[in-house]
Amino acid sequence: MKRKAVLLIALLSILSFRANAQENDKKYFDINKYIEIFNSTLRDLDIYYVDSIDVEKNVKTAITGMLSNLDPYTNFIMEEEMDDFKFMTTGEYAGIGSYILAREHNGKVAVMITEPYENMPAAKSGLKAGDIILSIDGEDMVKDGSVDKIGRELSNKVSTSLKGQAGTEVVVKIERVGKKKPMEFKVKRELIHVGAVPYYGVLSDNVGYISFSGFTDKSASEVKNAFLDLKSQGITSLIIDIRGNSGGLLDDAIQIVNFFVPKGEVVLTTKGKMKQAERTYRTTLAPIDTEIPIAILVDRGSASSSEILSGSLQDMDRAVILGQRTFGKGLVQMTRELPYGASLKITSSKYYIPSGRCIQAIDYTHRNEDGSVGRIPDSLTHVFKTASGREVRDGGGISPDFELEPEKYPSMLYYLINQNIVFDFATIWTEKNPKIASANEFSISDKDYEEFKAFVKTKDFKYDQTSEKTMSTLKEIMEFEGYMKTAEDEFKALEAKLVPDLDRDLETFKNDIVEYLNMEIAKRYYYNRGETIVQLRNDNVVKKAIEVLNDKDLYAKTLQPKASEEAQANIMK
Repeated sequence: MKRKAVLLIALLSILSFRANAQENDKKYFDINKYIEIFNSTLRDLDIYYVDSIDVEKNVKTAITGMLSNLDPYTNFIMEEEMDDFKFMTTGEYAGIGSYILAREHNGKVAVMITEPYENMPAAKSGLKAGDIILSIDGEDMVKDGSVDKIGRELSNKVSTSLKGQAGTEVVVKIERVGKKKPMEFKVKRELIHVGAVPYYGVLSDNVGYISFSGFTDKSASEVKNAFLDLKSQGITSLIIDIRGNSGGLLDDAIQIVNFFVPKGEVVLTTKGKMKQAERTYRTTLAPIDTEIPIAILVDRGSASSSEILSGSLQDMDRAVILGQRTFGKGLVQMTRELPYGASLKITSSKYYIPSGRCIQAIDYTHRNEDGSVGRIPDSLTHVFKTASGREVRDGGGISPDFELEPEKYPSMLYYLINQNIVFDFATIWTEKNPKIASANEFSISDKDYEEFKAFVKTKDFKYDQTSEKTMSTLKEIMEFEGYMKTAEDEFKALEAKLVPDLDRDLETFKNDIVEYLNMEIAKRYYYNRGETIVQLRNDNVVKKAIEVLNDKDLYAKTLQPKASEEAQANIMK
C-alpha cells in the first residue's frame, strides 16, 4: 500500500513538473514571438513609412506604454537621464547649486533663480533669488514663446548649461531688480550635495527637532550627526519631521531605525516572485539611544522609506506618530542595467514591517475597466499587533496615533503664490533691506503689509473664489427645485457678502499672507533653515507633539494597548 502511495506521489510530481515545464516553454516562446514581431514592425516602419520616424522616441514611447500597465515606480531610464536618477539616490551633482524656474519676462520666456543653496557656488558668488538669467557663457537664454510651450525645454537647457565638471567656471549674466544694467557673475562649479536635514534645533522644553527631507546614501549619517549634536545640547525628547518626505533608499531608513532600537531587531522583510527578492533586514549596530521619547510627524506626502521609519518605530512601540495617514507605498524597487547605458527601475517585492503588515494602499494588480486603480478599502484590511499588543492595520499607509488635520490656507494665498506675487514682492523688499532680525524674531511690519497690498493692486491679479462658483450652482438648484421664491432675500444677502473684494480679502486673510511672506523673506537671508524656523512658530502639529512629549503619562499610555470593552467593564466592577 505504501509503495503504491509513493508511486502515486512520484507520478503526480512528474506530471506537475512536465506541466510547469510546458507552461514555461510557452511563456518563453511568446516572449520571443512578440520581440520578433516588435522588431519587424519597427524595421518596416523605418523602411516603408511615408515620412521619417524618430526611432528613439518611438521605442521609448513603446516601452513606457508597456510599463504604464504596471505600477508608477517601474520606470525606463535612458542613459542621458541617469544623472537625474543618481541625484535622487545620492543628493549630489556638479554645478552651481540653485533652484530655477521658467517664467514670462518682458513678453518672452526666461529662467529665474528661485533659491540658491546655502554655502554653494551660486550663493557664494553673489547670485540671489529673483535674478533672471539672460545668458550663460555668452549664449542667450531668453526665448520667444510661452511658458506652457517652451518653459520645460528652456529650464532643461539652463540646468544642463549650469552643470558641468567640478572646478570649471561658468559665466552667468543676470538681470536684477533695482539694478539698471545687467550683471555678470563668474561661478566656479562644485560638487553639490543637497542635504537631507535642512534644519535641526532645540525647541521649547528641551525638545529636539530634526527636519528630514529625503533618504539618500548620506542621510542616515546626517540624521545621526544632528541627533548627537542635539543630545550634546541637553534635549530630553525628540521630534523627527518627515512630512512631505517621499522616501528613497531603504538601507538608510533601516540605519535610522537602528539609532533608537537594540541590535538584532527585525525592521523589515521583503517578499517577491524571485527568491533573491526575499530578505529580512535587522538592526546590525549598537543603538545611540533606546530611551529618549520620540514623536514622528507624517502627512499624506510621507511615503516609502518614510513609512518604513515611522511604521517600524510604531510597530516596536518606540515612537508616537502624529499628523495624517501616510501615502501607503509598500513596494521595493531594484535597478537592472540595460544595453547602451539605459536602466530599468523595477518593482521587485513588497515590504513588511515588524508587526507583519504591508502598508501598500493601492492595488496595481487589479485595475478597473478604464485602467484606473483604487485604494484598498478599509473593510478589506487586516489587524496586526505591535510589540505591546496595540492594534494596527495593513493596506492603507501608517495611521497616526494622533490624527491631526493639515493647516488650511485660503485659496487667495494659493493664487498669490502661484502668480509669483509673493515671490516678486519679497525680491523687491529684500533689495531695500540688507539686514533683518533673526529668523526666530523676524516679521514684516504693518507698514510693509500695506506696501504689499498696494503692490498686489499694481498687478493683474485674479483669484478664483470657490464659494462664488458654489453659490452660482446653488442658485440653479434652488430655482429648479422652486425654493428661490421663498429664500430669495436670504440668498441675495449671502451672495452680496461673497462678491470678490480685493481690499476686504487682503485684510481678512492678512495673518495667513503675512506668515507666508515672512517665510519667503526669511529664506532670502537664512536659506532653507530660516524658512523652516519661521514655519515652526505657528505649526499646530509641532505644538501637539511637544504637548505629548512633555506629558509622560500620555506618552506612555499611547504606547500601550487599549483595554477591551470586557476588561474595562471588569475594572468598573
